[in-house]
Amino acid sequence: MLYKVEGIVIKTVPYGESNTIITLYTKELGKIGVMARGAKKPKSRFTSITQLFTYGIFVFQKGRGLGTLQQGEALSSFRKIREDLVKTAYAAYLAELLDRYTSEDELKPDLFGWLKQALEYIDHGIDPEVITFLFELKIMKTAGIVPELSRCVSCHASEGDFSFSIREGGFLCERCSYKDPYRIKISRGAAKLLNMFYHLDLARLGNVSLKKETKKELRMLFDAYMDEYSGVFLKSKKFLKQLDELS
Repeated sequence: MLYKVEGIVIKTVPYGESNTIITLYTKELGKIGVMARGAKKPKSRFTSITQLFTYGIFVFQKGRGLGTLQQGEALSSFRKIREDLVKTAYAAYLAELLDRYTSEDELKPDLFGWLKQALEYIDHGIDPEVITFLFELKIMKTAGIVPELSRCVSCHASEGDFSFSIREGGFLCERCSYKDPYRIKISRGAAKLLNMFYHLDLARLGNVSLKKETKKELRMLFDAYMDEYSGVFLKSKKFLKQLDELS
């Protein structure tokens, strides 16, 4: 059967001497794997359309198993991401995160829009670390592991100072802090940001600027929480940490 989809390349794997297997996240079908025959040849018509992060229209034949790419039209290659190591590293993390948290037998239409929007923001120069925080929350929500960030997870109080409990799965107010002796103390500013990110529509994000200390605080929370609940190890995340140490 022939399919025509709008998609983004989130993974590429060489296959043999001249072929490439690409993983697309598509608007119509979710995640799919497609064989691009001859894509590694210098004059192949598939060379540009099979590059990582490419957003375009893909036509492929599919029966059982892997599809076979027939045609492709690139709508955006996100050139500024490709030209910048830091932007590339963050975009690769988002792509790997999406790949690992989704399977080919499920359709989650919002994820395509979130990924496309996130790549556009990074390409346009908006802080990729802020985009990553937002995207991680979206992924956690679809995976059913998102923490409670709008109120106390125990008594549901929405005002006051909060700490963050990995064990309880979100904010704890001062009165309920005794429930987790290993809770993480966070600043009031970080708590407000987490609450805002929790409710924010990614499409309505402005040019948000965060202090380095605040981003470090949020990153520590996100990493600790995702390590506890996801059980997923990502190579691209390790590379991001190495880049951060170098900077």
